[in-house]
Amino acid sequence: MSESLAITKFSDLANPTRFLALAARILPWMASITAILFAIGLYLSFTTEGDYQQGQTVRIMYIHVPAAWLSMMCYTVMAASAIGTLVWRHPLADVSHKAAAPLGAAFTLIALATGSLWGKPMWGTWWVWDARLTSVFVLFLMYLGLIALNRAMDDPSRAARVSAVLILVGFVNIPIIKFSVDWWNTLHQPASVVRMDGPTIDPEFLWPLLIMAIAFTLLFFTLHVMAMRNEIWRRRIAAQRRMAARMAGREA
Repeated sequence: MSESLAITKFSDLANPTRFLALAARILPWMASITAILFAIGLYLSFTTEGDYQQGQTVRIMYIHVPAAWLSMMCYTVMAASAIGTLVWRHPLADVSHKAAAPLGAAFTLIALATGSLWGKPMWGTWWVWDARLTSVFVLFLMYLGLIALNRAMDDPSRAARVSAVLILVGFVNIPIIKFSVDWWNTLHQPASVVRMDGPTIDPEFLWPLLIMAIAFTLLFFTLHVMAMRNEIWRRRIAAQRRMAARMAGREA
């Protein structure tokens, strides 16, 4: 019974009007919680002691690591939305992955920029073409390509199908990014938080990092819902303009 109810609720969100109503209710709460978590996370990030090896540059971690996580999570959300477009023809699935692409590009750019700032004092260079950095850079280019494709095609339904296929093909890069430090010898350090044997990072750094990661995640979902709402409105306005143009043509 509960499963059928969940499916019904999911189907209800296929109605853009119902989605807009839900977005209007939850966005203030999401934005407020996000702001509170960022305030707590930033306070802890600036009040913790510096690392004995990295000094104050370790604070870049509180921005770099969540942004890197979000760059992959955002693409995963896009891949799930792409399946919704191709398999279930969910009306909002293409809205979801179209709205998520610019956000993913922004988080990936932040990860690349902060990683470069962090790498210079630690590695002695701004950039190296190792497996982790190169695969993340490829992810950034993939985001840009999908954004360009969505803007270049006039037919939204055709653009949604083509984008969905490319998103699923490109998803192979996500496990490459995740496991690149394990498969190849790279300058980038291996995972220190999500590990089978538990985190290896000191709790003094771990708690601010986790709070910032949750804040970044909520920020993404808040911006994603807002972007989906704006895309629905944009499509409605475009449809009204096309209808007005047809009516004017008939009257002429």
